[in-house]
Amino acid sequence: MDAGSLGGILLALAGILAGLLLEGGHLGQVLQPTAAMIVFGGTLGAVMLQFPLKTVVAAGQRLARLFLHGPDEGAALLHQIVGFANKARRNGIISLDGDLEQVHDPFLRQALTLAVDGTEPAELRRIMEVQMENATENEARIPAVFESAGGFSPTIGIIGAVIGLIQVMQRLDRMAEVGRGIAVAFVATIYGVGSANLFFLPAAGKLRQRARDEQRLKEMALEGVVSIIEGMNPRMIEVKLAGFRPGSAKEAGQRT
Repeated sequence: MDAGSLGGILLALAGILAGLLLEGGHLGQVLQPTAAMIVFGGTLGAVMLQFPLKTVVAAGQRLARLFLHGPDEGAALLHQIVGFANKARRNGIISLDGDLEQVHDPFLRQALTLAVDGTEPAELRRIMEVQMENATENEARIPAVFESAGGFSPTIGIIGAVIGLIQVMQRLDRMAEVGRGIAVAFVATIYGVGSANLFFLPAAGKLRQRARDEQRLKEMALEGVVSIIEGMNPRMIEVKLAGFRPGSAKEAGQRT
């Protein structure tokens, strides 16, 4: 569980609701199903118009990554690559062929397969960098979906408020209902602005950071495999790859 993401959104909601209650309001004033339907339905429709349905579905599936985040895999990947380097130094790069099935990371397994097959370092780097660029481009579409939702929802909220005001204006002969109707109309604006700034835009930023972390692991794996092919000393490889993990380069240098 990502305590930062969960705690952040709960803290934001708690602060807003506490302010509402301190001003003498109540939850029923901001719980308007009609306003929610207008804002979230309209935002979803606009996003589906801008992006392919496959991308929108993928973005929805990635929501779990905001609140569920696995442990840092950098240390395990570094240890695994250094182990491969030691084995290749003793027995040759071909000896890694038997370990390919135990490599769970598809990117690292692909790079090691090419290395075992005798691919030159420069060619291997070109091949794997193409894969990284394609993966990066695909991953960049996911945060873009939430950024677009964050741009559309405030405007859709204004549309909802205008729709509510139109209904209010048709009841001007009943002045007792006008004030209440205006308050309800502006709830749609709250939904639009609130969802954009409390969820959609922060979610885009968090997912972009997660994608960058995954790309950094791929870069580390590629650099490690190329270094193995070039015959670099395993200790040097460890220090070199530790630079991809902030704060670990000094520790690796001390161990060497």
